[in-house]
Amino acid sequence: MAYEKKPSAPGGARRRFTRRKGCRYCADSALKIDYKETKSLRYFISERGKIVPRRISGNCAEHQRKVNEAIKLARNIALLPFTAGQGD
Repeated sequence: MAYEKKPSAPGGARRRFTRRKGCRYCADSALKIDYKETKSLRYFISERGKIVPRRISGNCAEHQRKVNEAIKLARNIALLPFTAGQGD
């Protein structure tokens, strides 16, 4: 019994097409980006402490820039950590 190899993308990488997330701040104008609201900013930080990129978070360019600035400001005044904990 011979199996046929399925064609794949060049280089062997497969593209996954998923539905594009909409920007949560564009959808709901009541939401505000504020460096003091650490609970809402934690959604945009990975478990290693890195800022999540636009393609994953679903933010538009304008709001992603504002989220980045808010996270950096919150880190500088010690509301958010720069990295994950040592034992985590």
